[in-house]
Amino acid sequence: MDFDDTPDEAAYRARVRDLLAQHAGDLVHLDAGEEAADAGEQEQALRRTQRVLAEAGLVGVAWAAEHGGQGGSLAQQAIIGQELARAKVPSLINHIGIGMCGPTVIAHGTPDQHERYLARLLRADDVWCQLFSEPASGSDLAALRTTAVRDGDDWVVNGQKVWTTLAHVSDHGILLTRTDPDRPKHGGLTMFVVDMHAPGVTVRPLRQMGGQSDFNEVFFDDVRIPDTERLGEPGEGWRVALTTLLNERVAVGGGGNDLGLSVESLARLAAAKLPGLTAQRQVLARQAVGRAAVAALGNRYTGYRRLTAISQGGLPGPEASAGKLAGTAAAKLVADAGVRLLGDDAVFAVGTGDDEAGRWQRNQAWLPGIAIAGGTDEVLRNIIGERVLGLPPEPREDKHRPFNASGSTR
Repeated sequence: MDFDDTPDEAAYRARVRDLLAQHAGDLVHLDAGEEAADAGEQEQALRRTQRVLAEAGLVGVAWAAEHGGQGGSLAQQAIIGQELARAKVPSLINHIGIGMCGPTVIAHGTPDQHERYLARLLRADDVWCQLFSEPASGSDLAALRTTAVRDGDDWVVNGQKVWTTLAHVSDHGILLTRTDPDRPKHGGLTMFVVDMHAPGVTVRPLRQMGGQSDFNEVFFDDVRIPDTERLGEPGEGWRVALTTLLNERVAVGGGGNDLGLSVESLARLAAAKLPGLTAQRQVLARQAVGRAAVAALGNRYTGYRRLTAISQGGLPGPEASAGKLAGTAAAKLVADAGVRLLGDDAVFAVGTGDDEAGRWQRNQAWLPGIAIAGGTDEVLRNIIGERVLGLPPEPREDKHRPFNASGSTR
């Protein structure tokens, strides 16, 4: 593929850059100094940032116009991502809603759900989360135990989800439940839109080793969800969930986006730090930076090839799993090389006001969670082996047995 912009893409990039410059004063920037002391203020600032970008036509560009998007291409979406990174605007607060939940609602929701949810999602009037993983069924998602029982026009939900990103600030979520335990584990699942402020929903943030609390555990105690909030038919939740998972793996590294700090940031750091190292340490540092740069750029440009195929009418497929796997590995190499260049500064940076050094340390501590999100490395290797390379699948004794007879309901 041609890595240079076409004339149309170059014109679009110039327009995006101009719009970001026009609205710079209304956007959160990563280099604007210390973050807001109050987490609520930071949340509202990020919501405002997404709202400004949405009103400028820079959010959900590849969505159809009928769903509030611009009817543009994924190449245009990639250009916006690149220009936001160049302008040091942080990731959109509703990135899960835009990349995963929104496409699922579009594909499986009703016209009424489209009207009620999509415009507000794009503007971050409502933030969304994805309620999939459970304490005993993370990698084996189909073994989930959260139940939904029909009661008239409602479903009554009981159970627990965990590692739910942004649940603590979310207004809605897509919730995968078990509605028929007599079917095999991949059957009998049903997806819903859930109000995260409904009675019986309890969210507890989980503190991570980087000091932040992006992940949460969520409890459902007799939560009533109207049947009108169902996505897809009862018992067809696995098919609906596959839509979410395919989009998730494109969103989390499958499109060639940098997971964390960019290779350009690493190059700037190396230029500043290498001259101060001894000759022997320079050799080792250059090797680490080189390996990281090759991995990161290789993943980025391979991701652009996937985006090109999708923009020409293809659909996200299992090869997105390879992109997510490679993206995670590349991000780890970039973060590790950056921390090694900082040396003792990386250890003592947090809390000293050295935000540049602190970002590298926080990024390194954040990445192990990304290696789990969107499928663990081990699960992704299985998907690549079976669905891309055509290798024999692993034995699965519980694949065809009723879930309640598989020993998974204890």
